[in-house]
Amino acid sequence: MTFTWADFVSAEPRFAETVQRRFEKHTHHVLATLRKDGSPRVTGLEVTFRFGELWLGMMPNSRKALDLMRDPRFALHANPGEGGEMADGDVKVAGRAVEVTDEETLVRFAATVEPPLPFHLFGVDLGEVVWTGLDGDDLVVRIWRPDGPLRTVRRGSDDSPPREDHG
Repeated sequence: MTFTWADFVSAEPRFAETVQRRFEKHTHHVLATLRKDGSPRVTGLEVTFRFGELWLGMMPNSRKALDLMRDPRFALHANPGEGGEMADGDVKVAGRAVEVTDEETLVRFAATVEPPLPFHLFGVDLGEVVWTGLDGDDLVVRIWRPDGPLRTVRRGSDDSPPREDHG
């Protein structure tokens, strides 16, 4: 079953808004794909939110596009910003890229962002969304997966084990 960005927004609207805002702070982010030999490839990528979905667009026959067409698994890390301070948290999304071949969708998308033509366009099938940040001295990790509710794990600055917040 595919779980789209719109499905994520429906399931966890406040968390989805936080994650989207974090991605929208910067244009360029970091995409991890798998090479033909299974080793990781990390490249820059512009991401776009349009029509309630998260889109990955790239040049035709770029290595990252070829990687995703062969093996759709990916991880996407939001740009940490200048100095990497991430005052509003660190965000990662992982899942499977779904290549868009429908001409109507491609034309509709191109009309809103004017990408250089031709281009590859991928939607996302979300597998995991993670936000990591600080709350006082606690490291806080919020994890969402399609098969369950949003989880929050906290780790204090002392040596106590991580604890999961419920509710």
